[in-house]
Amino acid sequence: MKFKLLLAFSFWMLLVAVSCNKDDITFDSPTQELRFSRDTVFCDTVYHQVRSETYVVKVYNNEDKDIMIPRVNLEKGAASLYRINVDGKPGYDFKNVPLRKKDSLYIFVEIAPEATGPEAIAEDKVLFTSPGGQQHVTLFSVVQDAEFFIQTPGNPNVITNSTTWNNNKAKIIYGNLTINPNVTLDINAGTKVYFHKNSGMKVSSGAFLNINGTQADQVILRGDRNDPYYDTIPKNWNSIKMEANSTLKMNHARLFGGTRGLDMKQTNATITNSFIHTFFEYGIYAVGSTVNANNLVMNNCGLSCVGIFLGGKHSYTHATIANYSKTMSSFDRAGIFAANEWKNDAGQTQQGALQQLDIKNSIIYSDRDDAVHFEQTPGQQFEFLLQNSLIKYTSATGAGFTFENNPNVIQTVKNAEPQFVNYFMAKMNLRVKPGSPALGKGNAAVAATVPFDIVNVSRTTNPTLGAYQ
Repeated sequence: MKFKLLLAFSFWMLLVAVSCNKDDITFDSPTQELRFSRDTVFCDTVYHQVRSETYVVKVYNNEDKDIMIPRVNLEKGAASLYRINVDGKPGYDFKNVPLRKKDSLYIFVEIAPEATGPEAIAEDKVLFTSPGGQQHVTLFSVVQDAEFFIQTPGNPNVITNSTTWNNNKAKIIYGNLTINPNVTLDINAGTKVYFHKNSGMKVSSGAFLNINGTQADQVILRGDRNDPYYDTIPKNWNSIKMEANSTLKMNHARLFGGTRGLDMKQTNATITNSFIHTFFEYGIYAVGSTVNANNLVMNNCGLSCVGIFLGGKHSYTHATIANYSKTMSSFDRAGIFAANEWKNDAGQTQQGALQQLDIKNSIIYSDRDDAVHFEQTPGQQFEFLLQNSLIKYTSATGAGFTFENNPNVIQTVKNAEPQFVNYFMAKMNLRVKPGSPALGKGNAAVAATVPFDIVNVSRTTNPTLGAYQ
């Protein structure tokens, strides 16, 4: 009984102490400036009426006393495109915000804008007003008008007639978008195509996909998360799947950030002046296909930048195919993989002749032992030519072919570091530095077939290997 009374008395005294401490708290006006975790919030590019992700700003009280911030508000008030949440309360104008000494509070920021044109800047400020003056945190975002293609049980999301996409609106794809057989989709210069997570495009048999960018206005095809972190990681969307007998023409495009880039089966593809990078499996996955590529830049693909299966016909001229990755360091990461065999979805193995694989005036390099790997099936045709190129090569066992005294390997340099300006994805620049062994090593007759590099510099004299002169 005495123990119970003692316990009850102790609990009562604790309540009294807590109550007294709470009642004793006083909040004074700030006498010093507040400190912020960031002075500018650069929000992800956002689309018409689509809410952004939430960003966080921490506000610190460096004073040795509890303070009351008289006012925290958005400069544009209720008309702002932004909304904030201060210490758990949503709104745009807050009065008398308490902040304990040596403590911090969270301000959450998001934007769900109305677009007023193809692309605009949304800017506002979070203002902090006190007797000592006014401080602010700038809010900044690019807002794009958008057209949505959404697959639902009631909407198969199919393009049934030949269509042209222009750059007046971004194209946002949810689910799979299908181009019907014998239908053409033209994507014009400057158009941005964004794929939501687990989304992609299917180009049906007999259909045509024409991607018509320019050097000044590339066509961008990527995941719909635009903040810089997502520029450097794969698997943000699925792939562009080209069905049998479909046709692709791609010029001045940048395709990145998915599981597979171009997933082609018996496709005829022409690729020029383009960047394909940062895919979980392959940048180009070609089954029994014909691919002609000039001025192509590739990097950062988990299994291989180019995967060739079931043979076909391939030509890569003045290509820079590198494969470096921090995020996929445990993967194979070849530059080009080629095989006569292919397993279909049912697990059945099929074989086909590799009628042509020409790699000319190119760089195929990675931080793996062999950037090129061939698997030649005995009895199957496997034709390849490496001419005036720079290749990462360690052994015939790893690469699948002999390098020296091979009539299919002509004036090609092995294992010379190409000296790229920067091969990591955040600042990728696969030009070569002065002094690179790739300088002036191209075949002039080959260069004459692609007389300008990927940025329109002439290479008719002393051609450099790769996509950049």
